[in-house]
Amino acid sequence: MKTQEEVFTTLRQIMAEMFELAPEDIVLEANLGRDLDIDSIDAVDLMVRLREITGKRINPDDFKNARTVQDVVDTVVRISLS
Repeated sequence: MKTQEEVFTTLRQIMAEMFELAPEDIVLEANLGRDLDIDSIDAVDLMVRLREITGKRINPDDFKNARTVQDVVDTVVRISLS
């Protein structure tokens, strides 16, 4: 997973499955808490799942600043390239 588009596609599938969200609701501009109702516990679960997929540890500090789906995509891309 390297490109933004690949990461977003995978993230959309994961979030739809994990949080029972409609894929069409998962857009880059969506706010994790306000629009998708993802709380801090959900975010930790998502972080664990992303670590399994990327094979890289995700720093909780990087992830706690994520407010939108785009923020999560950017974090995963940055981690994947490191």
